[in-house]
Amino acid sequence: MQIGKTEQFLEKTMYASRWLLAPVYLAMSLALFALSIKFFQELYHFLPQILELNESELVLKLLTLIDLTLVGSLTIIVMFSGYENFVSQLDIGDNTEKLSWLGSHDYGSLKMKVASSIVAISSIHLLKIFMNVEETENDKLMYYVLIHLTLVLSALLMGYLDKISRHPKE
Repeated sequence: MQIGKTEQFLEKTMYASRWLLAPVYLAMSLALFALSIKFFQELYHFLPQILELNESELVLKLLTLIDLTLVGSLTIIVMFSGYENFVSQLDIGDNTEKLSWLGSHDYGSLKMKVASSIVAISSIHLLKIFMNVEETENDKLMYYVLIHLTLVLSALLMGYLDKISRHPKE
């Protein structure tokens, strides 16, 4: 009988330990706040110069703002989906606006969202480098492209593995 009680205690303790992640997800909202400050700082520096910027400089500034927005969106996805998948369902009330995707992402789809967001962020970073290609050394350029291709390949392989694990051939 003692083994059953010990096992039950261990299982309940392990299950309750998921709440250790709650402060981590809460801290992500602080990271989102810091990212918002950086976004508006970039916008503040960008707007007064808008008439003096040439087309490529304008695109680079806009890509920086898009990059920050994508990182913020990724933070939201990880924060909410991670909390719902690993800690507890969000109880935000019936009168509160609810995001349509909330509660629909399992761990596999969360991984795919993160991977595709990382590829999108890497793509924007690589595009920014290509727009200033004359300022980048060739060997560094090669490493940037290799890193990006590695991220793309990793995301594709993760998607393929997720697909075959969800739909095994009969």
